[in-house]
Amino acid sequence: MPVQTHSQELHVKIIVIGNSSVGKSSLLMRWSENHWLPEGEPGATIGVEVLRQKLDVKGENVNLAIWDTAGEENFRTMQSAHYRGAQGIVLVYDSTNRHSFEELTRWFDEIRTYVSGPVDKVIVGNKVDKDYQRQVPTAEAAAFARKMGCRSAETSAKTALGVRNAFREMVERIVDNPELHVFSKPSTPQASFTRPSFLGYRSAFSTQPS
Repeated sequence: MPVQTHSQELHVKIIVIGNSSVGKSSLLMRWSENHWLPEGEPGATIGVEVLRQKLDVKGENVNLAIWDTAGEENFRTMQSAHYRGAQGIVLVYDSTNRHSFEELTRWFDEIRTYVSGPVDKVIVGNKVDKDYQRQVPTAEAAAFARKMGCRSAETSAKTALGVRNAFREMVERIVDNPELHVFSKPSTPQASFTRPSFLGYRSAFSTQPS
């Protein structure tokens, strides 16, 4: 395992998966820009978008890439590329949509297909601000997460509840786990949303304080 020096930075790749319309892109918008993308506004991910950030986590220079994936079946053939090299996986469901929670079993099957090495995982129940419409109890989601060998969390992209904690905790757990470390020389600090060139999409940039 390489030993980090001040001339190195830790690369962290996290992918966000789950059915369409569970709020994956809205969570990333809240995390990166502290902004909420209201439901009904155009914002569905086409293929994959990548958020890149430079962070200082526990004294480590972290080059973070979060891959926001589409949930539609017609993009599933690209999933093997999405999972490659991931150190963390965020599985998102809509707490007001029980079907999206039940579909997590299928997403875990996909993880077992494409991920062979160690990876940190968390199940995130989004849209908990709509508690009056809740279809998935907190205790049930926590029990399912324990069964699958991972953590659980609840968030609201609308109110920002739990969003920063969910992503920050995953990055910190990766920093704390030498088995997940990938180092390189530091690159120019920036934060941006990009669509990988192999998908033929153009990039869209945004600034983000760490």
